[in-house]
Amino acid sequence: MSNTVSHLEDIKAASRHLRGTIEEGLNDPVTGAISDDDNKLLKFHGSYQQDDRDIRDERRRRKLEPAYAFMVRARLPGGVVTPAQWLAFDDIARGYATRGLRITTRQTFQWHGIIKRNLKPTLQAINQAMATTIAACGDVNRQVVSSVNPLLSGQHRLVQEWTNKLSDHFIPRTRAYHEIWLDGEKLTGEPEEEPIYGSTYLPRKFKIGVAIPPTNDIDVFAQDLGLIAIIEKGKLLGFNVAIGGGMGATHGDDSTYARLGSLIGFVPPEQVIATAEGVVTLQRDYGNRIERQHARLKYTIDHRGLDWFKQALEERIGFALQPLRPYHFDQNGDRYGWQQGEDGRWHLGLDIESGRLWDVEGKRLQTGVREIAKILKGEFRMTCNQNLVIANVDARDRQQIDALVAQYGLDGYKQHSGIRQHTIACVALPTCGLAMAESERYAPILLPKLEALLSQHGLADAPIVLRLSGCPNGCSRPYLAEIALIGRALGRYDLRLGADFTGQRLNTLYRENIDEAEILSELDSLFAGYARERQGDEKFGDFLIRSAVIPPPTQKLIPIRLDTVTLPNTA
Repeated sequence: MSNTVSHLEDIKAASRHLRGTIEEGLNDPVTGAISDDDNKLLKFHGSYQQDDRDIRDERRRRKLEPAYAFMVRARLPGGVVTPAQWLAFDDIARGYATRGLRITTRQTFQWHGIIKRNLKPTLQAINQAMATTIAACGDVNRQVVSSVNPLLSGQHRLVQEWTNKLSDHFIPRTRAYHEIWLDGEKLTGEPEEEPIYGSTYLPRKFKIGVAIPPTNDIDVFAQDLGLIAIIEKGKLLGFNVAIGGGMGATHGDDSTYARLGSLIGFVPPEQVIATAEGVVTLQRDYGNRIERQHARLKYTIDHRGLDWFKQALEERIGFALQPLRPYHFDQNGDRYGWQQGEDGRWHLGLDIESGRLWDVEGKRLQTGVREIAKILKGEFRMTCNQNLVIANVDARDRQQIDALVAQYGLDGYKQHSGIRQHTIACVALPTCGLAMAESERYAPILLPKLEALLSQHGLADAPIVLRLSGCPNGCSRPYLAEIALIGRALGRYDLRLGADFTGQRLNTLYRENIDEAEILSELDSLFAGYARERQGDEKFGDFLIRSAVIPPPTQKLIPIRLDTVTLPNTA
């Protein structure tokens, strides 16, 4: 590769399709780490090297290397897990990981704290459970997410089928995963072909999500490629296509920004795979490979222009997109409690704080779900809001499941406030290397204080979307929250306000780099105004816009220099 591209592009090009020297690093007994270059490649295999930042300084003073361990993420399209898989995944958490099981904001599992010698056994155990971790991270299409309106009809099952097809279509073809983790036969000679990705894969990560109106529970406009299922009279007609969504940004760099996906047309089901591949390969060929902070699809579109991208897409796939079909979203949250599907089967939505399932401080959530898995005849579905649905339950089994839910403290959703039921927090400290402030560990501290303020103003049950992020990279999709806290430093956050309740409007920076006392003071005043002046069931974000507390946000389109866009990748 040219010396004008980023260092990671050179690493990918020299990796022999993601092999690098990962295997040699795993077998090195001198250190608990692997090399920095191999750590970058390891992401494509579904894992990140991390260390415990809580004890980093102490270990440095003792002249010890950091407490290295690995995060592992599964690839589970649409967040569907069978009871047998759940039990296997729970065994992995108990045998190899720390901090239990964690449901992510892309409706899959993460295991934290896996030491190097246990990394290979962990991935092998996941494979034995008929799942994989390949492409759950890295510069590829990652976990494909889908709405969890849990199998309420045959149409929802069909949407899940397309979610699976999209996921399978974009799995890398390299045999490196099987060689390194599953003891597959080693390749000799030239590396195999990657017909979609080429030898250097994508410029950055790529995310696909499928939404089923009227619920936008996946935040479809936060996806690089968002697909909105159009279902009429019991038939899946196809998908509206949105491109260029993305949440990541960098403090102090105005050329980076969150962006909503742009709707460009409609495709019938039989054209959705070709359309998705066209979008992915255009990003492969024209995405920025010099400056990684400008390498997501949103910047490619904003630099080239949406009209150019749509025209190039239609030329590449060989057909024109059809006009958009009408649809409507009414929320982007989850349903809690029992819901009955059209086929008479039942689905129980549980509120899982920050997606954390573990046994700690008198709560035995991890054990509780394990006990449910032992008797469940349906399946589990994880949501993009870090919650859990116990799906496809026969009416005769509800009483037994209810008893386990109550016994193990999984029934918190019955008492949770409106804001608590719509809260997301990313992992942040102590494991995330990008975190600037607390998030997951701060949410349980902040929420009671916010609930107290809301109760004082008669707003305890008001549904308000709150999201916490330890940094501006946006894993918790904070830019689509009515209230968002984005970490600046320990104890200090940017306060952003005014997204809508349905995930179709970005929020706006309201106060920068403030502490908890200032956050609570500002919100106390705003809650008071909301309680006095809201109209009907007007949502908090809409009130802030209507009352001119904040200006209506607009898409932020900042062009990127032409010389940062590479020539097409012909590999």
